[in-house]
Amino acid sequence: MNASNGNPPGGMGVLTGRPVARLGYGAMQLSGPGGLTPPPRQTAISVLRRAAELGVNHIDTAHFYGDGLANELIRAALSPYADGLVLVSKVGAEEDAQGRLHLRPAQRPEQLRAGVEANLRSLGVDHVDVVNLRRLDGPPGIQAEGDQIVDLDSQLAEMAALRDEGKIGGIGLSNVSLEQLRHALPMGVACVQNAFSLLDRSGEGLLALCAEHDIAWVPFFPLGSGFPGRAKVGEHPAVVAAAASLGCTPAQAGLAWLLHHDPHILLIPGTASVAHLEENMAVARVRLDAATAATLDTLTAVG
Repeated sequence: MNASNGNPPGGMGVLTGRPVARLGYGAMQLSGPGGLTPPPRQTAISVLRRAAELGVNHIDTAHFYGDGLANELIRAALSPYADGLVLVSKVGAEEDAQGRLHLRPAQRPEQLRAGVEANLRSLGVDHVDVVNLRRLDGPPGIQAEGDQIVDLDSQLAEMAALRDEGKIGGIGLSNVSLEQLRHALPMGVACVQNAFSLLDRSGEGLLALCAEHDIAWVPFFPLGSGFPGRAKVGEHPAVVAAAASLGCTPAQAGLAWLLHHDPHILLIPGTASVAHLEENMAVARVRLDAATAATLDTLTAVG
């Protein structure tokens, strides 16, 4: 799955010991998240196949994206899967049409196992390369209450059992604290997915710990979008000015900064449009000069 120009988009990174392009693809938008209308089926399939043509070999998904819809589209578009493709999923929530964001927590160990089994079925595989455990201790999104408040050790024990059984490869963590990551390190952590962007660097300590242990850092909300109240990277005046000087869009400048910031960062920007996908992949051609990078490094969130 090489890019059309023979180079992986954004250069190469490592995920669970396997080489991946640093510009991957997140499939959530194909499912119509939060009750939105999903794109037409053929459009979604075209996006996925175009991503593969452009060299994307890291696709992030979850069975709870549209109750299996995103996974089924991936299977329809890309199966039989190329040898170099790394499929990453997540567990910790379930589809619920009546719930906030059309989701409900699914944090108990038996629910994590059921989530992995559901991913295997909908993707049409007997092994998922990485499965992220999405903790729901705090925002963004839904939060665990009552019997859904589960200790991390119980969850990690179940994930390790699934790994030992060969149903998953690496164990990832999502929406975790620095202390939780430190606690989980002896179990073996393939990646961490937390909110992080040019204007939200609250996770710098986590990123540093990931870099120390050679763990992939896969930020969600890399441009600040997704939930109200977050600073939008593409609207910051300095980012707009930087984009103009670089000859790219503000969104591309924000993503390029992330690639420049640390080699352990892997991006999975999502879209339901082929044109927007190609714009995201073009970030690989954006080169931050030293002065622009230094200016962007000094930014803090607005509001």
